[in-house]
Amino acid sequence: MIRRCRSLSANHATALSAGLLAAVLWAPSAAAQATAAPPIRVDTARLMHDLRSLAHDSMQGREAGTESAARARVYLLRRFGEIGLQPAQGGYERSFAYATSGGESGSGVNLVGLIPGSDPDARVIVVTAHYDHLGIRDGQIYNGADDNASGTAGLLAIAEHFRSNPPANDVVIVALDAEETGLRGARAFVADPPISLESIALNINLDMVGRNAAGELWVAGTHHYPALLPIVEGVAERSAVTLRVGHDRPNLPPGDDWTSASDHGVFHAEGIPFLYFGVEDHPDYHRPTDDASGIMPAFYAGAVATVIDTAEQLDERIAAGQPLK
Repeated sequence: MIRRCRSLSANHATALSAGLLAAVLWAPSAAAQATAAPPIRVDTARLMHDLRSLAHDSMQGREAGTESAARARVYLLRRFGEIGLQPAQGGYERSFAYATSGGESGSGVNLVGLIPGSDPDARVIVVTAHYDHLGIRDGQIYNGADDNASGTAGLLAIAEHFRSNPPANDVVIVALDAEETGLRGARAFVADPPISLESIALNINLDMVGRNAAGELWVAGTHHYPALLPIVEGVAERSAVTLRVGHDRPNLPPGDDWTSASDHGVFHAEGIPFLYFGVEDHPDYHRPTDDASGIMPAFYAGAVATVIDTAEQLDERIAAGQPLK
Protein backbone atom coordinates (compact mmCIF):
# COMPACT_ATOMS: atom_id res chain seq x y z
CA MET A 1 0.00 0.00 0.00
CA ILE A 2 1.19 3.52 -0.75
CA ARG A 3 -1.33 5.52 1.22
CA ARG A 4 0.45 5.90 4.52
CA CYS A 5 1.69 9.02 6.23
CA ARG A 6 0.35 8.89 9.77
CA SER A 7 -2.21 6.69 11.47
CA LEU A 8 -5.33 8.28 12.86
CA SER A 9 -4.47 7.12 16.35
CA ALA A 10 -1.34 9.26 16.25
CA ASN A 11 -3.51 12.26 15.40
CA HIS A 12 -6.23 11.98 18.03
CA ALA A 13 -5.04 15.06 19.91
CA THR A 14 -4.88 17.09 16.71
CA ALA A 15 -8.34 15.94 15.66
CA LEU A 16 -9.82 16.75 19.05
CA SER A 17 -8.31 20.23 19.16
CA ALA A 18 -9.57 20.88 15.65
CA GLY A 19 -13.03 19.62 16.52
CA LEU A 20 -12.80 16.94 13.83
CA LEU A 21 -13.26 13.77 15.84
CA ALA A 22 -16.97 13.49 15.20
CA ALA A 23 -16.34 13.86 11.48
CA VAL A 24 -13.58 11.26 11.47
CA LEU A 25 -14.86 8.49 13.72
CA TRP A 26 -18.07 6.56 13.50
CA ALA A 27 -19.18 3.50 15.41
CA PRO A 28 -22.67 1.97 15.28
CA SER A 29 -25.00 3.16 18.03
CA ALA A 30 -26.49 0.67 20.45
CA ALA A 31 -29.92 1.60 19.13
CA ALA A 32 -29.07 0.72 15.55
CA GLN A 33 -30.84 -2.38 14.37
CA ALA A 34 -28.93 -5.11 12.55
CA THR A 35 -30.56 -6.48 9.45
CA ALA A 36 -31.24 -10.19 9.42
CA ALA A 37 -28.53 -12.12 7.59
CA PRO A 38 -27.06 -15.60 7.92
CA PRO A 39 -23.59 -15.75 9.46
CA ILE A 40 -20.66 -15.65 7.06
CA ARG A 41 -18.18 -18.46 7.61
CA VAL A 42 -14.58 -18.10 6.47
CA ASP A 43 -12.17 -21.03 6.41
CA THR A 44 -9.47 -19.53 8.62
CA ALA A 45 -7.02 -22.35 7.95
CA ARG A 46 -7.35 -21.93 4.17
CA LEU A 47 -7.13 -18.15 4.51
CA MET A 48 -3.94 -18.35 6.55
CA HIS A 49 -2.44 -20.96 4.22
CA ASP A 50 -2.93 -18.64 1.26
CA LEU A 51 -1.47 -15.70 3.16
CA ARG A 52 1.56 -17.65 4.39
CA SER A 53 2.20 -18.92 0.87
CA LEU A 54 2.12 -15.44 -0.64
CA ALA A 55 4.20 -13.94 2.20
CA HIS A 56 6.79 -16.75 2.27
CA ASP A 57 10.46 -15.92 1.84
CA SER A 58 10.41 -17.90 -1.42
CA MET A 59 8.17 -15.20 -2.93
CA GLN A 60 10.93 -12.65 -2.23
CA GLY A 61 8.56 -9.77 -1.67
CA ARG A 62 6.50 -9.99 -4.90
CA GLU A 63 7.94 -6.84 -6.45
CA ALA A 64 6.20 -5.92 -9.70
CA GLY A 65 8.04 -6.92 -12.85
CA THR A 66 10.28 -9.47 -11.13
CA GLU A 67 10.56 -13.23 -11.06
CA SER A 68 9.14 -13.18 -7.55
CA ALA A 69 5.93 -11.58 -8.83
CA ALA A 70 5.74 -14.29 -11.47
CA ARG A 71 5.97 -16.95 -8.74
CA ALA A 72 3.10 -15.28 -6.89
CA ARG A 73 1.05 -15.34 -10.08
CA VAL A 74 1.63 -19.07 -10.52
CA TYR A 75 0.20 -19.60 -7.05
CA LEU A 76 -2.76 -17.28 -7.63
CA LEU A 77 -3.60 -18.76 -11.02
CA ARG A 78 -3.65 -22.23 -9.49
CA ARG A 79 -6.04 -21.00 -6.81
CA PHE A 80 -8.22 -19.26 -9.44
CA GLY A 81 -8.53 -22.63 -11.16
CA GLU A 82 -9.25 -24.53 -7.94
CA ILE A 83 -11.96 -22.06 -7.02
CA GLY A 84 -13.47 -22.29 -10.48
CA LEU A 85 -13.20 -18.67 -11.61
CA GLN A 86 -13.92 -18.11 -15.26
CA PRO A 87 -11.23 -16.25 -17.19
CA ALA A 88 -12.11 -12.73 -18.22
CA GLN A 89 -12.20 -11.70 -21.85
CA GLY A 90 -8.67 -12.33 -23.13
CA GLY A 91 -7.79 -14.74 -20.33
CA TYR A 92 -6.83 -14.49 -16.68
CA GLU A 93 -3.60 -12.56 -17.28
CA ARG A 94 -3.59 -8.96 -18.49
CA SER A 95 -0.10 -7.52 -18.96
CA PHE A 96 0.65 -3.83 -18.96
CA ALA A 97 3.63 -1.48 -19.19
CA TYR A 98 4.17 1.96 -17.73
CA ALA A 99 6.77 4.69 -17.43
CA THR A 100 7.85 6.00 -14.05
CA SER A 101 8.12 9.70 -13.24
CA GLY A 102 11.89 9.32 -13.74
CA GLY A 103 11.41 8.02 -17.26
CA GLU A 104 12.18 4.38 -16.43
CA SER A 105 9.97 1.61 -17.77
CA GLY A 106 8.02 -0.82 -15.65
CA SER A 107 5.65 -3.71 -16.23
CA GLY A 108 3.07 -5.75 -14.41
CA VAL A 109 0.36 -8.36 -14.84
CA ASN A 110 -3.15 -8.17 -13.44
CA LEU A 111 -5.12 -11.38 -12.87
CA VAL A 112 -8.85 -11.25 -13.61
CA GLY A 113 -11.46 -13.93 -12.91
CA LEU A 114 -15.23 -13.90 -13.24
CA ILE A 115 -18.16 -15.29 -11.26
CA PRO A 116 -21.31 -14.86 -13.40
CA GLY A 117 -24.41 -13.48 -11.73
CA SER A 118 -27.83 -15.06 -11.85
CA ASP A 119 -29.60 -11.87 -12.96
CA PRO A 120 -29.84 -11.59 -16.76
CA ASP A 121 -29.66 -7.81 -16.36
CA ALA A 122 -26.70 -8.06 -13.98
CA ARG A 123 -24.27 -5.29 -13.39
CA VAL A 124 -20.73 -5.86 -12.12
CA ILE A 125 -19.08 -5.72 -8.70
CA VAL A 126 -15.31 -5.51 -9.03
CA VAL A 127 -13.42 -6.81 -5.99
CA THR A 128 -9.74 -5.88 -5.92
CA ALA A 129 -6.58 -6.43 -3.89
CA HIS A 130 -2.99 -5.80 -4.95
CA TYR A 131 -0.63 -8.75 -4.70
CA ASP A 132 2.66 -6.90 -5.24
CA HIS A 133 4.93 -5.61 -2.50
CA LEU A 134 8.43 -4.11 -2.17
CA GLY A 135 10.67 -7.07 -3.00
CA ILE A 136 14.21 -7.18 -1.62
CA ARG A 137 15.94 -4.05 -0.34
CA ASP A 138 19.40 -3.87 1.20
CA GLY A 139 19.47 -7.65 1.28
CA GLN A 140 16.25 -7.95 3.31
CA ILE A 141 13.04 -9.52 2.06
CA TYR A 142 9.93 -7.41 2.47
CA ASN A 143 7.32 -10.16 2.66
CA GLY A 144 4.33 -7.83 2.92
CA ALA A 145 2.16 -10.23 4.90
CA ASP A 146 -0.38 -7.58 5.81
CA ASP A 147 0.49 -5.33 2.85
CA ASN A 148 -0.99 -6.99 0.93
CA ALA A 149 -0.89 -10.75 1.11
CA SER A 150 -3.76 -10.30 3.57
CA GLY A 151 -5.97 -8.56 1.03
CA THR A 152 -5.02 -10.99 -1.73
CA ALA A 153 -5.76 -14.10 0.33
CA GLY A 154 -8.99 -12.37 1.40
CA LEU A 155 -9.79 -11.86 -2.28
CA LEU A 156 -9.53 -15.63 -2.79
CA ALA A 157 -11.84 -16.25 0.18
CA ILE A 158 -14.40 -13.84 -1.29
CA ALA A 159 -14.17 -15.67 -4.62
CA GLU A 160 -14.73 -19.02 -2.89
CA HIS A 161 -17.76 -17.65 -1.06
CA PHE A 162 -19.46 -16.35 -4.19
CA ARG A 163 -18.70 -19.52 -6.13
CA SER A 164 -20.57 -21.43 -3.43
CA ASN A 165 -23.24 -18.74 -2.99
CA PRO A 166 -23.90 -17.40 -6.49
CA PRO A 167 -24.42 -13.62 -6.64
CA ALA A 168 -27.17 -11.84 -8.54
CA ASN A 169 -24.65 -9.58 -10.25
CA ASP A 170 -21.43 -10.56 -11.96
CA VAL A 171 -18.50 -10.49 -9.55
CA VAL A 172 -15.11 -9.78 -11.10
CA ILE A 173 -12.14 -10.81 -8.95
CA VAL A 174 -8.98 -8.82 -9.69
CA ALA A 175 -5.52 -9.37 -8.22
CA LEU A 176 -3.80 -6.13 -9.15
CA ASP A 177 -0.08 -5.65 -9.72
CA ALA A 178 2.20 -2.63 -9.25
CA GLU A 179 0.11 -0.81 -6.65
CA GLU A 180 3.24 0.11 -4.74
CA THR A 181 4.65 2.02 -7.72
CA GLY A 182 1.62 4.28 -8.13
CA LEU A 183 -1.59 2.23 -8.47
CA ARG A 184 -0.34 1.10 -11.90
CA GLY A 185 -2.38 -2.09 -12.07
CA ALA A 186 -5.63 -0.33 -11.28
CA ARG A 187 -4.84 2.37 -13.82
CA ALA A 188 -4.17 -0.30 -16.45
CA PHE A 189 -7.42 -2.11 -15.59
CA VAL A 190 -9.48 1.06 -15.99
CA ALA A 191 -7.64 2.10 -19.17
CA ASP A 192 -8.23 -1.28 -20.84
CA PRO A 193 -11.05 -3.01 -18.96
CA PRO A 194 -12.19 -6.53 -19.82
CA ILE A 195 -15.72 -5.26 -19.16
CA SER A 196 -17.29 -1.89 -19.87
CA LEU A 197 -16.72 0.68 -17.16
CA GLU A 198 -20.38 1.66 -17.45
CA SER A 199 -21.38 -1.81 -16.27
CA ILE A 200 -19.42 -1.53 -13.01
CA ALA A 201 -21.72 -0.68 -10.13
CA LEU A 202 -19.15 -0.82 -7.34
CA ASN A 203 -15.51 -1.44 -6.45
CA ILE A 204 -14.63 -3.17 -3.18
CA ASN A 205 -10.93 -2.95 -2.37
CA LEU A 206 -8.97 -4.78 0.35
CA ASP A 207 -5.54 -3.51 1.36
CA MET A 208 -4.12 -4.46 4.78
CA VAL A 209 -6.86 -6.35 6.65
CA GLY A 210 -4.83 -8.89 8.65
CA ARG A 211 -4.07 -7.30 12.02
CA ASN A 212 -5.09 -4.57 14.42
CA ALA A 213 -4.38 -4.55 18.15
CA ALA A 214 -7.68 -2.78 18.91
CA GLY A 215 -9.71 -5.14 16.71
CA GLU A 216 -10.70 -2.27 14.39
CA LEU A 217 -11.31 -2.51 10.66
CA TRP A 218 -11.91 0.72 8.78
CA VAL A 219 -14.14 1.23 5.76
CA ALA A 220 -13.74 4.34 3.62
CA GLY A 221 -16.05 5.57 0.89
CA THR A 222 -19.37 6.40 2.53
CA HIS A 223 -18.52 10.11 2.76
CA HIS A 224 -18.39 10.21 -1.04
CA TYR A 225 -21.28 7.75 -1.52
CA PRO A 226 -23.71 8.22 1.41
CA ALA A 227 -26.16 5.67 -0.02
CA LEU A 228 -23.67 2.97 1.03
CA LEU A 229 -23.77 3.98 4.70
CA PRO A 230 -26.97 2.15 5.74
CA ILE A 231 -25.55 -1.11 4.39
CA VAL A 232 -22.31 -0.60 6.29
CA GLU A 233 -24.22 0.28 9.46
CA GLY A 234 -26.18 -2.95 9.32
CA VAL A 235 -23.06 -5.02 8.74
CA ALA A 236 -21.22 -3.22 11.56
CA GLU A 237 -23.90 -4.26 14.07
CA ARG A 238 -23.22 -7.96 13.52
CA SER A 239 -19.53 -7.88 12.56
CA ALA A 240 -17.03 -10.01 14.48
CA VAL A 241 -14.65 -7.04 14.37
CA THR A 242 -15.20 -3.39 15.20
CA LEU A 243 -16.07 -1.79 11.89
CA ARG A 244 -15.42 1.96 11.78
CA VAL A 245 -16.32 4.40 9.04
CA GLY A 246 -14.02 7.24 8.04
CA HIS A 247 -10.66 8.18 6.55
CA ASP A 248 -12.40 9.64 3.50
CA ARG A 249 -12.97 13.33 4.23
CA PRO A 250 -10.90 16.05 2.55
CA ASN A 251 -10.47 18.11 5.75
CA LEU A 252 -8.52 15.45 7.66
CA PRO A 253 -4.89 15.83 8.74
CA PRO A 254 -2.30 14.85 6.11
CA GLY A 255 -2.25 11.12 5.46
CA ASP A 256 -5.60 10.41 7.10
CA ASP A 257 -7.75 10.77 3.97
CA TRP A 258 -7.45 7.41 2.20
CA THR A 259 -9.74 8.31 -0.72
CA SER A 260 -6.95 7.97 -3.28
CA ALA A 261 -4.46 6.01 -1.22
CA SER A 262 -4.92 2.58 -2.79
CA ASP A 263 -6.40 1.06 -5.94
CA HIS A 264 -9.97 2.11 -5.18
CA GLY A 265 -8.92 5.71 -5.84
CA VAL A 266 -8.63 4.96 -9.55
CA PHE A 267 -12.23 3.69 -9.68
CA HIS A 268 -13.42 6.70 -7.68
CA ALA A 269 -11.74 9.00 -10.22
CA GLU A 270 -13.97 7.39 -12.86
CA GLY A 271 -17.09 8.07 -10.79
CA ILE A 272 -17.46 4.43 -9.73
CA PRO A 273 -18.61 4.04 -6.09
CA PHE A 274 -16.14 2.27 -3.82
CA LEU A 275 -15.69 0.83 -0.37
CA TYR A 276 -12.14 0.41 0.85
CA PHE A 277 -11.41 -1.92 3.80
CA GLY A 278 -8.14 -1.65 5.71
CA VAL A 279 -6.46 -1.07 9.05
CA GLU A 280 -4.44 1.82 10.37
CA ASP A 281 -0.65 1.70 10.34
CA HIS A 282 1.22 -0.69 12.57
CA PRO A 283 4.95 -0.81 13.43
CA ASP A 284 5.70 -3.32 10.64
CA TYR A 285 4.13 -1.31 7.83
CA HIS A 286 6.56 -1.20 4.85
CA ARG A 287 9.26 -2.91 6.88
CA PRO A 288 10.91 -6.32 6.46
CA THR A 289 9.20 -7.35 9.70
CA ASP A 290 5.75 -7.46 8.05
CA ASP A 291 5.68 -11.26 8.24
CA ALA A 292 2.92 -13.85 8.55
CA SER A 293 3.75 -14.28 12.23
CA GLY A 294 2.28 -10.83 12.88
CA ILE A 295 -1.13 -11.63 11.40
CA MET A 296 -3.99 -12.08 13.87
CA PRO A 297 -6.00 -15.03 12.49
CA ALA A 298 -9.23 -14.44 14.41
CA PHE A 299 -9.31 -10.73 13.54
CA TYR A 300 -8.29 -11.47 9.96
CA ALA A 301 -11.03 -14.04 9.38
CA GLY A 302 -13.55 -11.69 11.00
CA ALA A 303 -12.44 -8.84 8.75
CA VAL A 304 -12.79 -10.93 5.61
CA ALA A 305 -16.21 -12.19 6.73
CA THR A 306 -17.24 -8.57 7.24
CA VAL A 307 -16.22 -7.68 3.69
CA ILE A 308 -18.14 -10.68 2.34
CA ASP A 309 -21.24 -9.71 4.33
CA THR A 310 -21.02 -6.17 2.94
CA ALA A 311 -20.59 -7.45 -0.61
CA GLU A 312 -23.61 -9.72 -0.26
CA GLN A 313 -25.82 -6.89 1.00
CA LEU A 314 -24.68 -4.60 -1.80
CA ASP A 315 -25.23 -7.34 -4.38
CA GLU A 316 -28.87 -7.51 -3.26
CA ARG A 317 -29.22 -3.74 -3.34
CA ILE A 318 -27.79 -3.47 -6.84
CA ALA A 319 -30.02 -6.31 -8.09
CA ALA A 320 -33.03 -4.47 -6.66
CA GLY A 321 -32.12 -1.42 -8.72
CA GLN A 322 -31.39 0.76 -5.71
CA PRO A 323 -28.87 3.55 -6.33
CA LEU A 324 -25.41 3.56 -4.78
CA LYS A 325 -24.80 7.26 -5.30
